[in-house]
Amino acid sequence: MNGKLAFARSMRRAPVTTEALLWKLLRDRRLGDLKFRRQVPIGRYVADFVCLRHRLVVEADGLSHDQQIEYDAERDRWFQSEGFRVLRFSNQDVHEETEAVLETILRAVQPSPPAGEGGGEAAG
Repeated sequence: MNGKLAFARSMRRAPVTTEALLWKLLRDRRLGDLKFRRQVPIGRYVADFVCLRHRLVVEADGLSHDQQIEYDAERDRWFQSEGFRVLRFSNQDVHEETEAVLETILRAVQPSPPAGEGGGEAAG
């Protein structure tokens, strides 16, 4: 069996707490009818969550990511070179700012308004 596929399967069987919470919120089209998959091998990496239709990768970053900043940056660049957008959320944000995380994911899949139309809010 492919090493990345085996790794992804093991992560699906025993997800970390934050990934389990995020999966509970994303699975079965629970967020904006978006179809997410979890622990998906894409190229040489395994994405925590991916919405293939919108080419969106969502990553939940624990403390170990503080020690692998350059690796994560390289990984993000690779995903972007393949046409994916990458959203990273700290585990703390997933637990404490859950609604803001979900809103950010929803905004990421919305089409951008044409230049000069909407998008800004009036000050005051």
